[in-house]
Amino acid sequence: MIIERNKYLQRIISHKWNGKVKIITGIGKSFLLFELYKQHLLESGIKEDHIIEVALDRKEDAAYRNPITLGEYVLSKASNKDEQYYVFIDEIQMSYKVKNSDIDEKSVPEEDRDLLYTTFYDTLNDLMSRKNLDVYVTGSNSKMLSSDIATYFRDRGSEIRVYPLSFSEFYSCFGGEKADAFEEYFTYGGMPLAVLEKDEAEKRAYLNGLHKSLYLKDIVERHKLKDDTILDALVDSLYSAVGSLTNTHKQADTAGSRLGTSTSDHTIKNYLDYLEDAYLFKQAKRYDVKGRKYYGAPLKYYATDIGLRNAKLNFRQQERSHLMENIIFNELILRGFAVDVGVVELTTKGENGKPVQSQYEIDFIVNTGRQKIYIQSALNVDTQEKKDQETCSLRNSGDFFKKIVVLDGNQKPWTDDDGISYVGIIPFLLDESIL
Repeated sequence: MIIERNKYLQRIISHKWNGKVKIITGIGKSFLLFELYKQHLLESGIKEDHIIEVALDRKEDAAYRNPITLGEYVLSKASNKDEQYYVFIDEIQMSYKVKNSDIDEKSVPEEDRDLLYTTFYDTLNDLMSRKNLDVYVTGSNSKMLSSDIATYFRDRGSEIRVYPLSFSEFYSCFGGEKADAFEEYFTYGGMPLAVLEKDEAEKRAYLNGLHKSLYLKDIVERHKLKDDTILDALVDSLYSAVGSLTNTHKQADTAGSRLGTSTSDHTIKNYLDYLEDAYLFKQAKRYDVKGRKYYGAPLKYYATDIGLRNAKLNFRQQERSHLMENIIFNELILRGFAVDVGVVELTTKGENGKPVQSQYEIDFIVNTGRQKIYIQSALNVDTQEKKDQETCSLRNSGDFFKKIVVLDGNQKPWTDDDGISYVGIIPFLLDESIL
């Protein structure tokens, strides 16, 4: 079964011939480039011999892991300088660096000795400078990170980050009732191979293995961590409390109490950065709605994929309200929005008549570029008390931006007398026009 990923396909198409290297990272990156985008080019009339493909993880292409050999090969295939060629290079991080033997290393200052080596960055920059080549590469999640791309390509690269399947993509290949599809998605998330696997035991084993090998193991190796126990404890803590406010000091204390050891705020800050750079988590900052300013701390962290989160916790701790909030956050990020957590500060009279300042949360502030939308996640508003509780922050925001409460279920949209809209999470995830 082919899972269509039209949103990402359109992003690649929109970057075609922009003079930059297109760097595709994330889940399903190779399929997107070598199958979906290649098919698009062929259907657009591009000749197959004008699409140059190299897969560095294949044995037959192993020689091209040498960046110099790779560049020579591509240029030999693009022999006609008057014609345009598309260059696809898969798993570019498997390219190794080659030392220039013509230069005496001793004559080069120690701080500049990296320049003695030719890397795939040099090759890609050379290929990119050729007017008749449009270059696309894929890179591993944890070995080809956003920080690397920003450092080496700056304004010469376009990163296209491929996320796990949205619920809409998931439902397109589920073949069942929407409610059943959501429960499956709620448990196993959107990793494409997990979605296509029918056996539940195999799903669980795949997600567990993926989390251990592709993510945490790579983080440990990349950053040369001597011990992964604190990192593992931090991951469990974040997964156990997705959407809860936290800070580095709190996480350091939590890790220390769990492990019977101590760790520094600085170490936790580094680990949080590693986890974000590997796309396991994404942070959301808190924004003062009335004061129009950001808070420095605490922050919230959300799991990039619910299935990976559930697998790491052995499918325990299935707090529906928290996971629903996480799914909504991921959906907003997938749609390309900037997302913050809103805080509304209200001053009320206390029991002694003195003013008391309280903070009320808006789960998400969505910045669309032209306006803001406030979104609250709630399992239900079955009673007036519950409704008042869930909408207090929205009713006291002091502005007229659109306000939506997303409920658990398949409820059609409706609006109350305060102008607040309500909708079930299933239609919210399937119908982008609701925003």
